[in-house]
Amino acid sequence: MMRLLNNDVGGRWLIGSLLLAIVLIPVLNSLPASSSLYFPTYSVTLLGKYLTLALLALSVDLVWGYLGILTLGHAAFFALGAYAMGMYLMRQIGDRGVYANAELSDFMVFLDWQELPWFWQGFDQFWVAILMVMLVPAVLAFGFGYLAFRSRVSGVYLSIITQAMTYALMLAFYRNEMGLGGNNGLTDFKDILGYSLQSDHTKMALFIASAVALIIGYLLCRFITTSRAGKVVVAIRDAEERTRFMGYRVENIKLWVFVFSAMLAGVAGALYVPQVGIINPNEFSPLNSIEVLVWVAVGGRATLYGAAMGAILINYAKSYLTVELPEVWLFVLGGLFVFVTLVLPQGVAGLLKRKGTE
Repeated sequence: MMRLLNNDVGGRWLIGSLLLAIVLIPVLNSLPASSSLYFPTYSVTLLGKYLTLALLALSVDLVWGYLGILTLGHAAFFALGAYAMGMYLMRQIGDRGVYANAELSDFMVFLDWQELPWFWQGFDQFWVAILMVMLVPAVLAFGFGYLAFRSRVSGVYLSIITQAMTYALMLAFYRNEMGLGGNNGLTDFKDILGYSLQSDHTKMALFIASAVALIIGYLLCRFITTSRAGKVVVAIRDAEERTRFMGYRVENIKLWVFVFSAMLAGVAGALYVPQVGIINPNEFSPLNSIEVLVWVAVGGRATLYGAAMGAILINYAKSYLTVELPEVWLFVLGGLFVFVTLVLPQGVAGLLKRKGTE
């Protein structure tokens, strides 16, 4: 691990902070509520959500920052992973739903379905859900990437196609015929692996799982970007035709990086759902993909740790401002993106690098 983090001060700070949080926050959460150092369970869940979104930002930075693909569709992979986990959580409800049907979810009973759809089979098993969390986004990314990269679609055209993909999925998932809850999506989750989602211990475990996933995701991305293959990835970003002329199969390299990033986004979605308690088609919204780009740009494109830092900081600001100043939050977000683009093109990470060299 230390070899991967050589010359990566930001990465060491990020992982060190996450490890410290894994140790310190459970201790602070166990203190009496009257203590000034008490860390409430609500904040634990909120921080866990931020960490899952940081993992999503990491997956986008790998594709946009290092491969040079401005993706507007990673919300689709995130949402697919979230739906896969949501389906498992729905199967765990059993006969505790409103209609007390042990086999069918409440929305299925309401729609007068007589049997469980074929694609819900197996989701009562956790290992099947975990497999689908990674496999479904990977299959979509592979199919989409294979067609797009083989056709040498690039630039703004590729960005538009990725946006169209996630928008089409959003419209499809809104339909009740999809068998995934329609407008309302999946919600009213009870437990995971037999543990109540309302339990403070379960919420803490999900927070720790999110932190560990972010650490592993960061190290995997760092491994890719510092490897020989990673150098080729950057070469494709900077001079694709020259890289192709040197004999590299550019399409294949683009494809495997794109698929890996989609799997990472799916894992982020799977960790997000049990902590927020709902997944619906709004998560496919192209605006969500655009917002992730803002996180990455603010934190620092092509830095990895900057993307994670940007996601955490902006989502914290969003949580605060949507309560204190709900009318101006979107203007703040847009203004921040414009400011960073004009004044800090390398994001906060770039600013810290400059400060460190002065």
